[in-house]
Amino acid sequence: MPSERIRDNMHELSKTGRWLGGMTPTGYESESIQNITIDGKVKKACKLRLIPEEAEIVQTIFKMFLQNNSMAKTETLLIQNGYKTKNGRLFTRFAIKNILTNPVYMIADDVAYKFLTDNNVDLFAEKTDFDGISGIMSYNRTIQKPGKAHVFRPTEEWIISVGKHTGIISGADWVLTQERLGQNTNKSYRKPRSNVALLSGLLRCACGDYMRPKMSQRKNSDGEFIYSYLCAMKEKSRSHNCKMKNPNGNMLDKAICEEIKKLGEDNSEFLRQLEIGKRQLEGNREEYGDTLENLKADLIENEKEIANLVNTMARVAGGSAENYIIKQIDEMHEKGNSLKSRIAELESLMETHELSDIEFDVIRQVLSNFKSTLDVMDIEQKREAIRAFVKRIVWDGQNVNMYLFGSDDKNGLEMPLDEDEKSPSGGYSKCYCTQKAFFHNL
Repeated sequence: MPSERIRDNMHELSKTGRWLGGMTPTGYESESIQNITIDGKVKKACKLRLIPEEAEIVQTIFKMFLQNNSMAKTETLLIQNGYKTKNGRLFTRFAIKNILTNPVYMIADDVAYKFLTDNNVDLFAEKTDFDGISGIMSYNRTIQKPGKAHVFRPTEEWIISVGKHTGIISGADWVLTQERLGQNTNKSYRKPRSNVALLSGLLRCACGDYMRPKMSQRKNSDGEFIYSYLCAMKEKSRSHNCKMKNPNGNMLDKAICEEIKKLGEDNSEFLRQLEIGKRQLEGNREEYGDTLENLKADLIENEKEIANLVNTMARVAGGSAENYIIKQIDEMHEKGNSLKSRIAELESLMETHELSDIEFDVIRQVLSNFKSTLDVMDIEQKREAIRAFVKRIVWDGQNVNMYLFGSDDKNGLEMPLDEDEKSPSGGYSKCYCTQKAFFHNL
């Protein structure tokens, strides 16, 4: 069976305690060692070599988690102290958990041996191999398929050996960490209240991170639960890396809906830009049409010249004149092929512009209906309506900037809210929309 052969190969590999390649875990780098023999074949082998400064980060992560018993607090402390991953990014809970659960860091000592044997792993090492210095090498720990690379197999399917690298975390601390992680996973889950926020996934803080809705127990005069939007970085760093004000979510959502409705008004700047884009396409189409006619005329003339040259060659068969005419015919053929290629490109472009013309009319019709239908849509319909036109929304603490699809994110068109309307942060606010229409750049 193929699966049995694969497992047999893993067994052979595990005997060597080698590193099989790929992205090395934080704290280590790969280095070549002497060649080894597997199934009678000599192969180049690699092992993990300790990187002291990265190993200190790993030790810090385990220490922080065991002190606080919280992934969230560990993440906050790492962000506040500026710790970075191998890729130079701030640590996320996902990256932290990958480190905390990786057996590669566990020192092969007596506690490690007991943990592994108690959990019935396929252990390819003797108790005497657990020297209190080396680390653990694990194989077959995750499902190596697209989309499943971070799904763990049951411990009974793990293939474990003592590696040729130095361990970082004592068996006792590594095992305690797994127990704490298991306890946290099994804590009761409290289902959140229904989320009525419209801008989740679209709204970003000026610092660059996403903002998520934060519900409260209070209600406004309309009987709606009051919620705000909170920057993910502000939350994770406990306001250390970002101190952005939290906008009032109820007001911000309504402000965006009002701006979406204004896009469809007859005198809106967006429709004006849409019309400009449409006229530019129409102008381009007329220009393309003239060019296309000229190219087709040139092609017809080119083919006539080739025919004339062929007739001339028939009359002067032989001699240097024939060679000269053949050369001219070849050149005319190349010119004809170039003309045909340009004609095909322009015809394709003309078809695209005809489709764009239809899209302009559809967009205008949809926008014109928004004013009368947006308020009666349910939450999901409103979210879809907003996402149909809005690429992202940025909150800078005072103004909200709305970027539409097809925009260049540079030139902005000021779209002020009503002067008597309080902004989400308590002052007065203005909403900006990018100036470029959807198909302006076609």
